[in-house]
Amino acid sequence: MENYKLNFVLASASPRRKELISYLKIPFEIIALNIPEESGAKDPVSYAEEIACLKVEAVQHKLSSERPGGHFYLVSADTIVCLHGKIFGKPKNREEARFFLNELSGKTHSVYTAVALRLMVDGKIYGKSFVEESRVTFNPISHTLMERYLDTGDSLDKAGAYGIQGPSLTFVSKVEGDYANVVGFPLSRFVIESGLFFHSIFSHEGLWQDYF
Repeated sequence: MENYKLNFVLASASPRRKELISYLKIPFEIIALNIPEESGAKDPVSYAEEIACLKVEAVQHKLSSERPGGHFYLVSADTIVCLHGKIFGKPKNREEARFFLNELSGKTHSVYTAVALRLMVDGKIYGKSFVEESRVTFNPISHTLMERYLDTGDSLDKAGAYGIQGPSLTFVSKVEGDYANVVGFPLSRFVIESGLFFHSIFSHEGLWQDYF
């Protein structure tokens, strides 16, 4: 298996995940399909994991049909915000974004990112997934600060109506856990999980990055 070269495919259109994956210095392509991001799961871990798996499986089926016989490492992710069991996805509009942020204002919430992995080699498909949790605390958000943040438009394409790496830092008080996880992809854990995943399938003792 040492001589195989895999194609790394990121099943996400998120510019934030693209940037984080680029830090690995591994060539990769992006194939993101527009599928409904819906889950009937009630708990946040299962909810995020189910959506991440739907994303990666859609790309898996596409590649199986259009590029049969190829060797791929597929990676997808889904990030959600959760407070007291309530799941906050991406807001539909400014009003919903304001509602989300008012709910989170002055409190500590969890951010879950589920990562789904698929290896397609020699006609076989191997799968794995994991979920990382970080905790984020907001200061109380004043009306003026809220409206100025909403004016930036930063909230509309992000779970929980905010992006940790943007102007929301004006009211973020504390982050516990993996900062990159809050951005949208737990990169350091992904490196570890990928190593374990590859080692469980291939006999090669080198780095998993050697396959690219």
